Amino acid sequence: MARQCEVCGKQASVGNKIETRGKAKYLGGVGTKVTGITRRKFKPNLQSVKVELPSGEHKKMRVCTQCIRSGVIRKVVKQKPFALPTK
Repeated sequence: MARQCEVCGKQASVGNKIETRGKAKYLGGVGTKVTGITRRKFKPNLQSVKVELPSGEHKKMRVCTQCIRSGVIRKVVKQKPFALPTK
């Protein structure tokens, strides 16, 4: 299974990690200098979640946290295992 959100399709993207040294000018230094640039991956924050589908069935999916927080998916409601009858 790919490292990809099953709802929005978010996947790893690439960028640069920039190493600097020195003190910033606004702090009284002579400025920061770049000492190295390395390629890196930005991985999505995927969580394994039980999701309730619109058809009513439950399925375990790998979903990014932004889909969970924005309400795109609906988590399965966990029922209490036992409740005493009320009179």
